[in-house]
Amino acid sequence: MTQPTAEAETDGSHARGISVLLILGALVALGPLSTDAYVPGLPRLADDLSSSASMAQLTVTTCLIGLAVGQLLAGPMSDALGRRRPLLIGVAVYAVAGFACALAPNIWLLILFRGVQGVGGAFALVIAYACVRDRYTGNAAARYFSLLLLVTGLAPILAPLVGAQILSLSGWRAIFVALAALSGAVLIACVGWLPESLPRQSRQSGGLRATGEVYVRLLKDRSLVGYALTNAFVFSAMFAYISGSPFVLEDLHGLSPRQYSIVFAVNALGLVAAAQASGRLVRHVEARLLLSVGAIGSAVGGVALFVFVTAGAGLWPLLAGFFVVVTSVGLVLPNAAALSLEHHGANAGAAAALLGFSQYLFGGLAAPLVGIHASNGALPTAVVIALLGVAATITLATLERPAGTPTPNASDDAGDDPGADLPTFESSPAM
Repeated sequence: MTQPTAEAETDGSHARGISVLLILGALVALGPLSTDAYVPGLPRLADDLSSSASMAQLTVTTCLIGLAVGQLLAGPMSDALGRRRPLLIGVAVYAVAGFACALAPNIWLLILFRGVQGVGGAFALVIAYACVRDRYTGNAAARYFSLLLLVTGLAPILAPLVGAQILSLSGWRAIFVALAALSGAVLIACVGWLPESLPRQSRQSGGLRATGEVYVRLLKDRSLVGYALTNAFVFSAMFAYISGSPFVLEDLHGLSPRQYSIVFAVNALGLVAAAQASGRLVRHVEARLLLSVGAIGSAVGGVALFVFVTAGAGLWPLLAGFFVVVTSVGLVLPNAAALSLEHHGANAGAAAALLGFSQYLFGGLAAPLVGIHASNGALPTAVVIALLGVAATITLATLERPAGTPTPNASDDAGDDPGADLPTFESSPAM
């Protein structure tokens, strides 16, 4: 029998690496898709279900809270049972909840089903992050997270455009049907092509008590908490934009849902471009510095947005402020994730859960704030975004790294470079 050549094995490994990257990207994208796809329809959803703008924004909030709380369950569960089984359960829950959202007869049931959908999406998000940490550390992890943002960046670019088209043809309920169908396809891909990345000998045990002890230990790491909070503030500023911008741009400035989706896509493209620039720069610049630039960018964009709104500067300066705020997220997310997980490989699921929990909890709390005092127009949105950006910058500036903790630098993991060659995820015992 002819033996496979080394070149053939390399090609096969490369193809497997790409397929895993795409699947992990799709899993991470389920979270943004849960909000981005139907955001252009929020005003219409509120009218259809006879609810206020603030109540409609609660459908975003409950989904984000589900994404937050679900990660606290998913992280330790995947550390103990492996990545595949909890992941498959979570994606299945997401799909079923999507169909339930499409059939919701009132705003209260829609809010409930959105929370369940968020929990399912949490399993997908946190386990995808843990799978990366199972394979990479340091700047290699930062580069891989940047690659993930390249894949998932298509979600915020295309989702509002597709959502607006579906909205014009079939209404907002059809958007949830599409999300459910997409998550079903992702589930099939996971079953067929996503290997287990956490071998049995590396799994944690000890039950709920051990889980609590792990979280207590992680919360004592000042660096992890600082990076997670910085990430959460910047991410929340983006979700304040996601929740408030449809009403600001459509209701106050007269943009159509399709025009709004184009604005949304341009901002998302800025996020993706920043993430890819970060992935290249992290070879030569510390991830901590790139994170700082992103946090400062969020603060500058938010403060400028506040100034533009109070000065009545009009639509285009407003759009510029939104663009800077969203683009800054592309520098923050990959570097905050890599730095947060750097020294917690044994509990990557739990560490990723804390990162995601703070991110989506803060985002969920910020989303309805922009609807308060809606009679003041765009001012509540601008105030919330500015305060969150400033809070991120202050948090990072006051972060004290524990003595003796190494800082990842450009030489870390030099031989483990997903930017140069996409990674290979070999299967360990599956279940």
